[in-house]
Amino acid sequence: MITMSSKSIHKLVLFFAISCLLLQEKCTEASVSLLCKDSERKALLEFKHSLQAMDSSGDDALSLWESTISPSLLKLHHLTSLNFNSNDFNGSLIPEFIGSLQKLKLLDLSNANFRGPIPSLLGNLSMLETLRLGGNGGDVTYHRNFKKMFSVGKLEWLSHLSRLKEVDLSFTNLSNANDWSQVISHLPLLQKLSLRHCDLPSISSSSLSLANSSTSLTYLDLSDNNLPSSAIYPWLFNVSSNLVSLNISSNKLKGPIPEAFGNMKAIQELYLNDNLLVLAENQVRGDSGLNEIGKLPDFRVLDLGYNLLNGSISKSIGQLSNLHVLRLAGNSFDGDVISEAHFSNFTNLEELDLSSTSLTLKFNTGRILPFHLSQIMLCSCKLGPRFPDWLRTQMDFKLVLEYLDISASGISDSLPYWFWDPFQRLRYLNMSFNQISGTFPNNSIHISHLDLSSNNFSGPLPHFSLDFSDVGTINLSKNKFNGSVSPICNITNEVSLALLDLSNNLFSGVVPDCFRSFRSLTALNLGDNSFSGSLPSSLGSLTSLEMLSLRGNKFSGELPLSLQNCTELKFLDLSDNELSGEIPLWLGQRLSSLVFLSLQRNQLRGRIPHQLCELKYLQILDLSVKKISDSIPPCLKNFNSMAKKVSLDRRIEHHLLDQPYVRSLIHVRYVDEALITWKGTKQNYPQLGLLLAIDLSCNKLTGEIPEELNSLQELVALNLSRNFFTGKILQKIGHLRQLEVLDLSRNKFSGNIPTSLSELTFLSILDLSYNELSGRIPTSTQLQSFDPSSFSHNRGLCGPPISPNCSMVEPPPRKPAVGGEEDSDEFMKWLYTGMGLGFAVGFWGFCSVVFFKRSWRHSYYRYMDNAKDWVYVTFVLLKARLVRRIKALSTR
Repeated sequence: MITMSSKSIHKLVLFFAISCLLLQEKCTEASVSLLCKDSERKALLEFKHSLQAMDSSGDDALSLWESTISPSLLKLHHLTSLNFNSNDFNGSLIPEFIGSLQKLKLLDLSNANFRGPIPSLLGNLSMLETLRLGGNGGDVTYHRNFKKMFSVGKLEWLSHLSRLKEVDLSFTNLSNANDWSQVISHLPLLQKLSLRHCDLPSISSSSLSLANSSTSLTYLDLSDNNLPSSAIYPWLFNVSSNLVSLNISSNKLKGPIPEAFGNMKAIQELYLNDNLLVLAENQVRGDSGLNEIGKLPDFRVLDLGYNLLNGSISKSIGQLSNLHVLRLAGNSFDGDVISEAHFSNFTNLEELDLSSTSLTLKFNTGRILPFHLSQIMLCSCKLGPRFPDWLRTQMDFKLVLEYLDISASGISDSLPYWFWDPFQRLRYLNMSFNQISGTFPNNSIHISHLDLSSNNFSGPLPHFSLDFSDVGTINLSKNKFNGSVSPICNITNEVSLALLDLSNNLFSGVVPDCFRSFRSLTALNLGDNSFSGSLPSSLGSLTSLEMLSLRGNKFSGELPLSLQNCTELKFLDLSDNELSGEIPLWLGQRLSSLVFLSLQRNQLRGRIPHQLCELKYLQILDLSVKKISDSIPPCLKNFNSMAKKVSLDRRIEHHLLDQPYVRSLIHVRYVDEALITWKGTKQNYPQLGLLLAIDLSCNKLTGEIPEELNSLQELVALNLSRNFFTGKILQKIGHLRQLEVLDLSRNKFSGNIPTSLSELTFLSILDLSYNELSGRIPTSTQLQSFDPSSFSHNRGLCGPPISPNCSMVEPPPRKPAVGGEEDSDEFMKWLYTGMGLGFAVGFWGFCSVVFFKRSWRHSYYRYMDNAKDWVYVTFVLLKARLVRRIKALSTR
């Protein structure tokens, strides 16, 4: 759908148009009788009441509509035009009664969030000249994410509309419309046809034989349909005699460019990009193909981008003297060199796109080029190492340069003094991924989309005076800017800033609390600087925010409660700061869209709140924050993205679009990069959907691993190291079949290593060291391939890879008791022996006293004296021995 502001404009126009018809008191009686018949007035009132505003609060009272189209429109007997383009009808069906509006000449329901099927009763609109139903279901500006809401079986009903001049069914599911080519060929007045992204079926030979040659068709768009050459070319060249604009990009066209394109005498625009086309050997030399196209007198647009073109670009391409747009991006031209000789006749050229071709551009210094471009796209071309001086020739001419992309072009030079003044009117400037140095001028920067990331720029943050009306982006990451970021507060409230990335610089100080001015901000990255102080509470005003990274700073204090208002957040990285307090419950309760959450290395304390289990879209959770205690909540099994094999976003990216200008659309894509510990090292990881990870390491967690973690069968990395976990390793850990990283080291796990661990065939990193594990290491090719250090400091473990086998390993020695317990046992053994002997001696002595004579009694007393002396001496010797051993142990 279009942006909310544009929606509101359309709705307000409709609302006020109806209101004007209803303000009868403002009309003269004659006007009322002419324009406001009572029956039509009532019909309009009924229609108005069918459009109910869902939210009347705030500045945008008509921004949300719960809409239905009332049948009262049938009372407007003279209605010839019905236009609901770019309103939101909330997925409702197209009313069939529209087919009864017999006098309609224009019906426009495009981009209005209707769903299908398209009613065949529209075939009754015999007076219809313009039919636009395209773009229902999503954001057509980035069609890869578009969900088709319309479907059509056969198109036979369309053939009844013989007066049609324009048909737009773009983004409609026509996969079952096998008759589409026949129907289109039988519309004699059709001039403009758009069937973009419709899943068109291939044209059969029988259908082709029934197709008539159309002489009226001038505009044809069949792009994004995956049609092969055999399904397009025969029909196309049969209806192409008067084509002015042809778009068959993003299909499956193969082989050389057909010479038949040269027979389209009226053609001015040809879009063949995103196919599998090649240049035949003779086409590379310029003898045919492109050469034939070059002979067409009015040829203005040639787009061959993103095919399989290779070889060299012939200088004969200069024959296209009327060319305004040349796009050859995304091909492999063997490192060819482009000079001014290729462009000597391009006096009308306005747009040049050679992106991702690895072409080398060498223009003579000081040479005035014959063209004056409004768009220059040279990403990944070879322009350096000096800054291209020929760009200076593109200023102060009839066309203002609005779009300049020289990113990743091998420039390692300082920015020339003349650069900023002439290019202040640029709408888009991308010089990222070079080694350009320099500072900003003292005056304000007016560029709407600015990307200077990954360079060597330095100095303070410039002042931005962005006067764009739709959307803007600023990316200054990975440079050497320093000082305060307070200039961002000077950007006015009228600015719809979508991206602000100041990460990886040398900024410092307190971040100003002025984010209430940036309600349209989608991505904010201030990471890897030296900011300090508390987090600004105005961050909670960023209700459109999807990405927030503040990692690698010195922020302190608790997370502001206002942050819970950022309910659109998908990516939240607060790692490597000094944040304190407990993990807020609202992280799970309010930020339910989170895909990435990292609080790594902060001063947060307390337990893992059960509310985090509500984050069903979570793909990466990093809570390795040092002070978290208690146990793992079993409800982590509710992380659906980790538990089920579902379709995941392979990256978290934001498509930030501007209004179209000239012939192109500014398209800014921003990809969130997660800095995570992966396979033992920290690294940026943009492919988030490929990594499902939980990191709870370096905390004070206790208890056993809950069995419920076995449910996370799509988990790729699990790190529970450096905690106080006890009990056994999960016996069914083999159910986590996608695991590549498992770190349970430095805990108190005991018992055997579960045999199911050997079933983890993707496991590449394993660390079970520093635990109390015992028994044989399970046998598998996978486990025996790990380094012995993966199992070290588990005294009871045996078998490969730490020992050849278990039979050769002696039983583990008894653990020495604390405080000389072994010596105490030996002393007690001798003590009991002496006591037994004393009992025996005492017993016989007693008997002797009773039964024997006096002389025996004397002998008994002498014996007792001797026995007493023996026991005493034995006790003293044992005591001395015990003292010596205790001293020896204490000195070790």
